[in-house]
Order: sequence, then C-alpha cells, then structure tokens
Amino acid sequence: MQLTRYTDFSLRVLIHLAAHPDKLCSIAEIARAYGISHNHLMKVVHELGKSGLVESVRGRAGGIRLARQPEAISVGKVVRRTEEHFDMADCGSCVISPACGLNAVLGQAVAAFLAVLDRHTLADLVQKQSRLARLLDAGPPAAPAERG
Repeated sequence: MQLTRYTDFSLRVLIHLAAHPDKLCSIAEIARAYGISHNHLMKVVHELGKSGLVESVRGRAGGIRLARQPEAISVGKVVRRTEEHFDMADCGSCVISPACGLNAVLGQAVAAFLAVLDRHTLADLVQKQSRLARLLDAGPPAAPAERG
C-alpha cells in the first residue's frame, strides 16, 4: 500500500512543526527543509488548519504551529483524513467480485494497517526531536554536480 503525496506532505508538515515546538514556522521554511513545492504545502497546511491540527498566526512575525500537543495527534486519524479511499483493488467493476474473497482479505489488510497507525501519535514520530530539527534546518542534500 502506498500513501498519496498529499498524506506524505501532511505528515511531513506535522513532523516539522513537532520538531520545532518553540517557534512559529513558515510554509516556505518547511518547503525548503524537505525540498518540496511551496504551492503544494499551502494547500496541505490550509486543510490541516481546517481540521484543527495546525493553527496560523498572522502578521510579520507570524507563521504556523501545531494546534494540539503531539501526543494528541493520532497518525491513524491524520491518514484517514488525508486519504480519499483505501481501495487496494478495483473489485467493484470485476465480474468475479460476487464470488471472490479477495475484497474481504484486502479489507482485513487495510484494517490491520490502520490499526497499527492508530497505536501511534505524532509524539512517537518525533522522539528524536533535536536530531530531527537539526536535519530539517540543514535542508535537503544538494544535488550532485554534473561532470562534463
């Protein structure tokens, strides 16, 4: 199973904010840290704000921060909010689906996957907070120079 880029970016934003609990972060800073699109992150942060996970502070010294303690943010709930569906196969249009057991087995697999995520919070993901902060502040590694 592979999560969407939207879910990946949502988790990355939350991890970044949890790794920097004592400051307001900017979307530009987070985009630079991961080497990802500022525009994509704007959409992600907007939705995280609507869901009550992130809050923004306006103004010159503004930015974003977690709206809850990391211990109160369930990884499973974040994934459920950001993924549109968990269909692992297109059983609805398959001619054998009325007699096939695959859909039930895949449903059990998804339930097990989500059960594992439900056992973890954002705090579990940032146990090495100071190391995460240093890595994020350093930004993505530079692309190797081409030799010609």
